[in-house]
Amino acid sequence: MFIGLPQWHHNAWAKLGINNLADYSRYFNCVEGNTTFYALPKAEIVHRWRDMTNDDFRFCFKFPSTISHQASLRNCQKEIDAFFQCLDPLNSRIGQLWLQLPSAFSPMELPALWTFLDVLPKAFTYGVEVRHPEFFAKGEAELQLNRGLSQRGINRVILDSRPIHAAVPHSTAVREAQRKKPRLPVHPVDTAGQPLVRFIGGDVIDDNLAFFTPWFEKLRNWQQSKTRPYLFIHTPDCSDAPQQAQKIWQQLEKFIPQTGPSPDWPEQNSLF
Repeated sequence: MFIGLPQWHHNAWAKLGINNLADYSRYFNCVEGNTTFYALPKAEIVHRWRDMTNDDFRFCFKFPSTISHQASLRNCQKEIDAFFQCLDPLNSRIGQLWLQLPSAFSPMELPALWTFLDVLPKAFTYGVEVRHPEFFAKGEAELQLNRGLSQRGINRVILDSRPIHAAVPHSTAVREAQRKKPRLPVHPVDTAGQPLVRFIGGDVIDDNLAFFTPWFEKLRNWQQSKTRPYLFIHTPDCSDAPQQAQKIWQQLEKFIPQTGPSPDWPEQNSLF
């Protein structure tokens, strides 16, 4: 299993000895590459990322918003080419390239999604995250989505935002996360053998563990069926994401021993 966080650096992580990507990759074997959603990095930065990781580490970069949101997947071959050219030095360490579609992307636009996916380079693994309510209604739209992804060997990205929306909005970070993250049903389907799970936690670990409990069995079943998922642990502002991931990881080891040991930094009685 791949376990990671939505980013590899936060100033609050310095007390854990995580100051850069090299430090982060000592504990986690993958990372969400959200940075590419906003802008493509310079070539020297991509080479630096390669030098700071080993061959077993996996990046899951997000397609740029210029492709998914501004162009709505249409007439964007120039942007697609730039994306792949930018990441070329990291090709062997790309775990999954994933497309996050806006909530306005409806079932009527599925033909555009299939056209887009069908011309992507075949050498990579891909994931798609949808946010339109009809894709979660267990009706014909969702059947078409899952069937089309499965036929193409594309993973469906799974967003679990239940814990953040159940959190007490006592801080700016929690309120901001609740504003940004969609509130959608959780449909843990495997369409291509590498489901990407984004667990959007609040800032209370016990509450997060309660919401995560059903995932222990699901992840174990996937592991037994030779499925290898990606699991990314989020918290409101990510300042405590490593500590929360450690707690979840410790419980996960009991269900899936093959997960490997959790990060070994000293545990804290309080996350703050």
